[in-house]
Amino acid sequence: MKSLDIHKSEYLKQFKDQTYGRNLFRTQEEERLDAPNEECGIFGLYSDNDLDTFSLSQFGLFALQHRGQEACGISVLKDGKITNMKDEGLVLDVYKEIQEPEAFMGNSAIGHTRYTTAGDKKKYNFQPFFAKNEYDQIILSIAHNGNLTNARELKNELEAEGVVFRATSDSEVILRLIQKNLDLGLRGAIKATMEKIEGAYSVVGMTRNKFFAFRDFNGIRPLVLGAVDEKTYVVASESVALDAVGAQYVRDILPGEIIYTNENEPGKLQSYMVNEAKGKQRICSFEYIYFARPDSTLENINVYEIREKSGEKIWHQAPVEADIVIGVPDSGVPAAIGFSKASGIPFRPVLIKNRYIGRSFIVPTQEMRERVVNLKLNPIISEIKDKRVVIIDDSIVRGTTSKRLVKILKDAGVKEIHFRSVSPPIIAPCYLGIDTPSKDDLISANMTTEELRDYLGVDSLEFLSTDNLKEILGSSNHCFGCFTEKYPVEKGEEIELFN
Repeated sequence: MKSLDIHKSEYLKQFKDQTYGRNLFRTQEEERLDAPNEECGIFGLYSDNDLDTFSLSQFGLFALQHRGQEACGISVLKDGKITNMKDEGLVLDVYKEIQEPEAFMGNSAIGHTRYTTAGDKKKYNFQPFFAKNEYDQIILSIAHNGNLTNARELKNELEAEGVVFRATSDSEVILRLIQKNLDLGLRGAIKATMEKIEGAYSVVGMTRNKFFAFRDFNGIRPLVLGAVDEKTYVVASESVALDAVGAQYVRDILPGEIIYTNENEPGKLQSYMVNEAKGKQRICSFEYIYFARPDSTLENINVYEIREKSGEKIWHQAPVEADIVIGVPDSGVPAAIGFSKASGIPFRPVLIKNRYIGRSFIVPTQEMRERVVNLKLNPIISEIKDKRVVIIDDSIVRGTTSKRLVKILKDAGVKEIHFRSVSPPIIAPCYLGIDTPSKDDLISANMTTEELRDYLGVDSLEFLSTDNLKEILGSSNHCFGCFTEKYPVEKGEEIELFN
């Protein structure tokens, strides 16, 4: 048997040149219905010198592909002119559509890879968003990760002042507020915007001579800062995007902080805290459980280590006698390794991935759609037949994917199935940038653990406790809203942001 260290090494190595797939048992349709979905990844690059921003932004966004597969876009600053390109599709597919890469090589770039939260799936909602002057020149461009909870109110105020909205996304509210206040200077415009907007937001952006980034007062959505050299800076949702472009991690951008460049001091990055007393660290705990790539580091915490510790912790919380432990690729594997390390039960990677399959097939029936899962992942029956199996998964949302997984294992002849979720029960939707089903569709909000165990048809079922999750993370300074229904900010209107 391979050592667990070798399993860890092989597991992490694959994501350097392949897209990270969180839970490969979910069909594309179920990624929207039976999973909490992060809405996007953002990336920004600035240098005092001209760079191959076309390639570097492509590398950075590819590293963030797991954060959104619906659309991709970039804005590039070259010789004082901003050029924008965005389209539906995966990062590499969108970049292939760019006919003249030279037009996207300059000294600054921002990019976005999208999963829908607020706003519908029309091209005018793809990011980056940009604002133009009376000469039809782009003067401001931003990319946003998160959700505003007072977007409707602010949109109504701006429309009453004559501001015209072109999209149906809350991100445009941020753009228009900055644009409206530019007479205060860039820093003043961002400060005025942050004092108006509420919710979760990490933003990167540029004007025709400046680069900037800022983060909400609770730091709910991640945003990290890196440097290629003393005059070249990178900002991204996760540290893996820094690695992809050869940048060194410097630190996380602080809650309530603006970083920006000043044309009077080329190459120097400025920092400004909008309201230090208001800033608190409440990063989303689900980033560590599910959203982030396992080789990322957020707030100086390594994601892989948290996931492995969660497997160790749930063994101590709910030990069981079994012959083998398996994890659902990709997000459940580190926890399965941790469970094996703590329990001594052998870890086996018996769910084999087909690395050549695309995201989706066009199939008309539910029966055929379910067969797509077997093309993505197929169990090695000889390893699990007549065995007592512990299956480690990242979470249970609606329960449909988990139920299908149990059926696949039973069809393979498994003797006993012990299901372990390394997130606490998800009992509440997220209003701060994560697309989760309504409370009526969250199975743990409507069933006891015993009822859910019977529904899934497993021999035992356990969830990691919220207290144990806090212990693993090392503090309570995170957002646990989907587990506790207590949020770091008011959840706002429970209606669509825009008609």
